[in-house]
Amino acid sequence: MADTAPPPTTVSVVVMGVSGTGKSTVGVGIAQALGCDFVEGDDLHPAANVEKMRSGTPLTDEDRWPWLRAVAGRIGEHESAGTDLVITCSALRREYRDLLRDGHPSVWFAHIDTPREVLVQRLRERKGHYMPGSLLDSQLATLEPLADDEPGHAYSGEGSAQQTVDALLAELAEERDPSRTSS
Repeated sequence: MADTAPPPTTVSVVVMGVSGTGKSTVGVGIAQALGCDFVEGDDLHPAANVEKMRSGTPLTDEDRWPWLRAVAGRIGEHESAGTDLVITCSALRREYRDLLRDGHPSVWFAHIDTPREVLVQRLRERKGHYMPGSLLDSQLATLEPLADDEPGHAYSGEGSAQQTVDALLAELAEERDPSRTSS
């Protein structure tokens, strides 16, 4: 039986990927283009998670669940208000993304996929963030790419942030208005 549910009236773009992909920069660019709110998902981490990461200790699933529920809660607030949202969240595993989507039809994932060597360089140059580069390999090991049945798409994070934003906005427009697709 075909899904006849109407498409959601709002969109919640979850900009996902490992540390150093440019999630925040891309997320701000998307939010500005859409004229909607931007939420830095890292700001929703409990203080204990921040301290754990700052010390170089990878988070466990038990550490992540309260944070993921906070991200999902923010998505739900925007859906209830009928407003679009762009939010960053590493969303590394399918089960994490399933939690974000549960009851939230507006969720659309934008996976910023960047080669390890580029990430290493970016993390070396990054200032003022609590996430040390030493945790990159644990994130890469945890990362499960988007599956075909998950809403969203992977985008190269190797070029400029604006190139990623432009590609993402074009595809999002097509997703929201399927009549734009060529036959």
